[in-house]
Amino acid sequence: MPPKRRPVPLNITPIGEGQATSNTIDAASEANLEALQKKLGELDLDEQQRKRLEAFLTQKAQVGELKDEDFDPICELGAGNGGVVNKVRHKPSGLVMARKLIHLEIKPAIRNQIIRELQVLHECNSPYIVGFYGAFYSDGEISICMEHMDGGSLDQVLKEARRIPEEILGKVSIAVLRGLAYLREKHQIMHRDVKPSNILVNSRGEIKLCDFGVSGQLIDSMANSFVGTRSYMSPERLQGTHYSVQSDVWSMGLSLVELAIGRYPIPPPDAKELEAIFGRAVMDGAEGEPHNNMQRPRPPGRPVSGHGMDSRPAMAIFELLDYIVNEPPPKLPHVTCLDDATSHTFIKRSEVEEVDFAGWLCKTMGLNQPSTPTRSTE
Repeated sequence: MPPKRRPVPLNITPIGEGQATSNTIDAASEANLEALQKKLGELDLDEQQRKRLEAFLTQKAQVGELKDEDFDPICELGAGNGGVVNKVRHKPSGLVMARKLIHLEIKPAIRNQIIRELQVLHECNSPYIVGFYGAFYSDGEISICMEHMDGGSLDQVLKEARRIPEEILGKVSIAVLRGLAYLREKHQIMHRDVKPSNILVNSRGEIKLCDFGVSGQLIDSMANSFVGTRSYMSPERLQGTHYSVQSDVWSMGLSLVELAIGRYPIPPPDAKELEAIFGRAVMDGAEGEPHNNMQRPRPPGRPVSGHGMDSRPAMAIFELLDYIVNEPPPKLPHVTCLDDATSHTFIKRSEVEEVDFAGWLCKTMGLNQPSTPTRSTE
């Protein structure tokens, strides 16, 4: 772990209702700024992470109040989880953002409560959490404005990569675990919806969580509007019993297996499918065979997420949920090390392994790599 660094003063002019001019900052704003600096100082950030977080917060302070008429659409980024996400440009600041639109038929009092609850996201400042610009209501839709991650979500990356290499998954695991730890330790928040589509990446090599459950009222309102996915929920959540952050770890594990084999892993792959994916040498653990999946050529016919080479018929939703509750969780061949995650062998190795995550992602997704690429050891 990198040593803790002293907080450096942020070049931020707070913006809000009734605010003084940029040359005068009232006592309340100064107190807020000091509190923010203290919080950043408590985070275990390296120099690059600190600079990036400060740069984001500086940009965010220049945004001001968000309004519907201040956005120009660029393109649609994706849809799901009750909303559509668009890439937009915020005209007053010139910033490119991701704007999630959630249409809800709800009473004004509920709507206002959701907006209030979403303000907690302003406090979530971490290298492993997608940045939040603000939320507002307009024309029957709640808008949640977030940092734009140009690599998209890991389910989108998987469609291009067909299977994600082990060392790349190591970096994903570390980022997700640190994001979950930050939410739990600093904000007493569980994510509750860890899955590939809620893990976002960018061309700078950053890996961040989004769409965690900070607004109970929004979760309840969306549950009344559509049937959300339950396929990544832990057995205890599906059974309605007490659950903890370990449920998020279950969802993370299921996601990692999916990214490793290229399809949703229930029902689990049989020996024939595993052999087709990893090769006999990997299955047998033959000595001398390289375990670096980035160097091993992909076998033809490797499955794409949600499909795959499994010839068994698709499960009905009740069969799937019954399987999750009553059957053992899916596992991979031991040589891939993913089944060692609980003992942290995989995680400890990945922490010190040098991997060019940004380079791999840019090549996979056809992105332009920043001029100063960094090799991730985080």
